[in-house]
Amino acid sequence: MLKNNIAILTTVANFELYKITSKLFPKDIKKYVIDGRDGMHGMDSLYYMFKKLKYEGIDWLIMADEDVIFKNSDAVFSIIDQMAKEKLTVAGVRDGGVVKHRVNNPYMINTFFSILNFKEVLDIWDKDAVKKNQYIIPNEFKDEKLDLKGTYDINNLYEPYYRFYLWLKRQGKKTLYLDADMLNDGISNTINYKNDVILYHTWYARSYGINEKHTKRINNILSDLGIKIESAELGEDVTIFKDDYFPIRKKGDKILKKIKNRLSKK
Repeated sequence: MLKNNIAILTTVANFELYKITSKLFPKDIKKYVIDGRDGMHGMDSLYYMFKKLKYEGIDWLIMADEDVIFKNSDAVFSIIDQMAKEKLTVAGVRDGGVVKHRVNNPYMINTFFSILNFKEVLDIWDKDAVKKNQYIIPNEFKDEKLDLKGTYDINNLYEPYYRFYLWLKRQGKKTLYLDADMLNDGISNTINYKNDVILYHTWYARSYGINEKHTKRINNILSDLGIKIESAELGEDVTIFKDDYFPIRKKGDKILKKIKNRLSKK
């Protein structure tokens, strides 16, 4: 498989953890980072992603948080092969019914790890249309069978980024739902592909190096994989994007929203 059209993107809130885990990312592909330390995440990060990456020649985009620890990173290329053959646009783990503490909408995926046919989506990208898709139509996806052991809610709109995946589904785009299992710590989970573990997701990236419980828990997983817990340098092959004006705009948006709410009550 040609890898020059594949990239991996992480919106990073904790660079200390990213410096460790990114060493395990798939090899020989482009690495991008959106600096999320000023609060950029979710839909803000997705909007910014399309703005910054649209001219980078990317066909397939892997999105992985810094608390994703790859065990078999080459498996992503097998997943991409399957997606290409079966004309699938998105791959990821359901946000309900699979991971024990994610009990939300099972038709949506959680963005801690996903693969996106970026070129296909970029060709139809419409930011204004995406914004309008945060709503549920009863029984809209009833043809998609759910056989899930965990708790979920098909009417749930918990995550603001659901609008992106709802928009894709309403465009007729299909999702490859990946399997996952919980670890003994009751928080972390695996992602499995063809019965093999390809990665671990530890959750609570922002707490690493700050909260003793979560730091120890994440370090235990790293140690079990034979990874040394030591300070690391950021690779020179990483391209970092940072929107310096994002905090100012967000603050302005909050002030404007408060003013509109006050005016609407008069």
